[in-house]
Amino acid sequence: MNEDLILSYYDYILPQELIANYPVNPKENAKLLVYERKSQKIFHTTFANLKDILPDCAIFFNDTKVIKARIYGKKSSGGKIELFLHQPFLNSEKPNFMVQIKGRVKINEILYFEKNLTAEIIEILEDGMRKVCFYQNDKILDTNKLYKLLDQIGHIPLPPYIKRTDNTDDIKDYQSIFAKNLGAVAAPTASLHFSEDMINDLNKKHEIYHLTLHVGAGTFKNVECENIQEHKMHSEFFNIPKKACEIIDSKKPILGIGTTVTRTIEYYARTHKESGFCDLFLHPNNPPIRQNYLLTNFHLPKSTLIMLVSSFIGREQCLKLYELAIKEKYRFYSYGDAMLIL
Repeated sequence: MNEDLILSYYDYILPQELIANYPVNPKENAKLLVYERKSQKIFHTTFANLKDILPDCAIFFNDTKVIKARIYGKKSSGGKIELFLHQPFLNSEKPNFMVQIKGRVKINEILYFEKNLTAEIIEILEDGMRKVCFYQNDKILDTNKLYKLLDQIGHIPLPPYIKRTDNTDDIKDYQSIFAKNLGAVAAPTASLHFSEDMINDLNKKHEIYHLTLHVGAGTFKNVECENIQEHKMHSEFFNIPKKACEIIDSKKPILGIGTTVTRTIEYYARTHKESGFCDLFLHPNNPPIRQNYLLTNFHLPKSTLIMLVSSFIGREQCLKLYELAIKEKYRFYSYGDAMLIL
């Protein structure tokens, strides 16, 4: 089998101390590894210099907003419970939600949380997921009402590799400055590097567009098939405004800020759907057909995200750049540094 299709060939060893538990402040000081494909030139800089590096291109950001998806409560027996909201079931007769629950539960059981919020277990799903209905004071909650309540009682869902509890700084830090459409349970992390000043500087030379893809917890899901093409990719809701679609339909060079933007653009390029559910899996045997450049953080070994980066530059080159980033003490994952592929 082609090595690009074998899961174990996407592995690398990361020293624990290079996992970023907090973001760099100010944002402009984050390190940036730049790789130019045509010349194969590699250089190291910081985000402060991004505006001077970029070629002529339109820049696309994901404006999804992270909800406070993690809540803590109790069962009727008094046992503690942790619930992690994933996403609503959009085609249900009444508002139902897919959740992950730490602790044993059974169908029809009621869970109790702050502000008189309760959750009724409707169904036990595969992969450890549960379908639940939320109520407050015995009134069923739709998505908007639930999100407003979670904003009061919930916790920012930091990724599993950040080994600490969330704090008040994370409310701001784990959210892009242009986040506006509630629905993500993980941040589009490449966007976290951008400050107001950086956006203003980029706006002087580049057109900036936004699309929405609500990042799901599936972004952290392990690939378990040794042949990566057998992996069932998670599905996430997306929406692309008309003006953004026009740019994708044009020949204007595009820089995608992050893997979520990339998958959305590439899904549209293949389907011409402006809204719906994206389940596109990009890897070296399914490379991008529209997006020209990519800015992205450093990702987990054997993840669909490192495979997406490999779809732009090849698996071997990707792993060489990761080795270099480790050698140069780049910070990895959500709060870490980034790489720009030109």
